[in-house]
Amino acid sequence: MSVILQISDTHFGTEQPPVVEALLALAWQLQPDLIVLSGDVTQRARPAEFAAAAAFVARLPPGPRLVVPGNHDIPLFNVLQRVVDPFQGYRQCLGSALEDSRRLPDVFMTGVNSVRAWRHKHGSLSPEQIEAVAERLRRAGPTPMRIVVVHHPLDVHDAGDLGDIVHGASEAVRAWARAGADLVLSGHVHVPLCRPLAVRYGPEAGACWTAVAGTATSHRIRGGHPNSVNVIRVDHFAGEVRRVLEQRDYDSERQAFRVAATRDLSDRVLTVITR
Repeated sequence: MSVILQISDTHFGTEQPPVVEALLALAWQLQPDLIVLSGDVTQRARPAEFAAAAAFVARLPPGPRLVVPGNHDIPLFNVLQRVVDPFQGYRQCLGSALEDSRRLPDVFMTGVNSVRAWRHKHGSLSPEQIEAVAERLRRAGPTPMRIVVVHHPLDVHDAGDLGDIVHGASEAVRAWARAGADLVLSGHVHVPLCRPLAVRYGPEAGACWTAVAGTATSHRIRGGHPNSVNVIRVDHFAGEVRRVLEQRDYDSERQAFRVAATRDLSDRVLTVITR
């Protein structure tokens, strides 16, 4: 079995220390095979925020990571750096790769950078990026699960967030589904979502799902949604591959992340816990 922990939108600079500690406790409890940070690691891409983010990552259990940048990870007010080298701070603290891939025995995962220096908030995927991801998925060969990670979402829960769907989403859904993608992980809007991409895009999405994580540690929660992360489990049961996603919400009374919903990725809800 493979266990993946998706952490998104930590927004260091606005983090809540008790939530950070609870997330670290969860990570050590899970001992995931892979940890994903799906962007907006910092609030304003300041050196102190990147240093705090790097210290947090250093406290996570050892093992492989896959990190993609978010729009908050490039400077907002330092216009010169934003134009000349927008990812300088990110690279120094979180690694030089903006688009990386990882392989587990039963998972192939690849990241893509949707951040654009000339955009304040919204993301974009170029035709070249979309095709490059599709090619990486095709080259992954037979594997129980193929996952793409991108900061800006391909789908959103609330109609008011439709403008936050990444530019090029329709083309990406079509190409990645054809190339065998099973799941696209993202963040950005701080409102969790897990459902088949066919709900928004129709048959061209195939059987591909999307999961949008909430903000993991920031006080910048929205719409009453608590801090949350996602846990993906891939295992084999009765000769079949079972792919399950757990949404873990922060419980302020217990100061711990608890299971809020569990879904298998074949369009049925296994468990929904209502507070």
